Amino acid sequence: MEKVNSLKGLTDEQVLAGIRMKDYDTFTSLYASYFHNLSMVSMKYVSDIFIAEEIVQDIFIKIWENPELSDQIFSLRSYLYKAVINQSINYLNRQKNIELHHLRIAGETQEQYIDTLHEEQELKRIIYNEIERLPVQCRRVFKMSRFEGLKYREIASRLDLSEKTVENHIANALKLLRSRLLVSSAAKNSEYRLKLMSVLFCI
Repeated sequence: MEKVNSLKGLTDEQVLAGIRMKDYDTFTSLYASYFHNLSMVSMKYVSDIFIAEEIVQDIFIKIWENPELSDQIFSLRSYLYKAVINQSINYLNRQKNIELHHLRIAGETQEQYIDTLHEEQELKRIIYNEIERLPVQCRRVFKMSRFEGLKYREIASRLDLSEKTVENHIANALKLLRSRLLVSSAAKNSEYRLKLMSVLFCI
């Protein structure tokens, strides 16, 4: 069998036998002999020394925790290098899949947001058109309340009306808008009509 120079002249077979027997000294010697070179190999793939070292450490941990793996190893050097290369490639593939997944979610979220924004603006346009069809005084009071954020008292003072009259105008505006919007959206589904009403009461 091939000798591993830094393992005190032990052959692969002897090293593997030591691992099967859970000989810690043999394992640490193997680790020390290959760790640096294997990390450099992984580094060529993942371009991050910390990730590379983690990959190599994981491979050694797997060997230590699963000594039966030694039965499948015929050349330590060949096994270790192939394992590091495969693990490094797997890491890159996982990262690529994660990135694609995030991009896909971001794209879907962006599309959903645009669709929602477009629908909301379309609903507002329909409502604003109906507001313009309200009786003059009723429309004026409603706009001052909803668009200028004035309280009933302030509207009443500006228009020389009683607060009760202002309240009645607002109630009448909402009643007219609700009935007209429901009629205009009669051909739509219930979800659409619900959204329309929600936007109306958020104005």
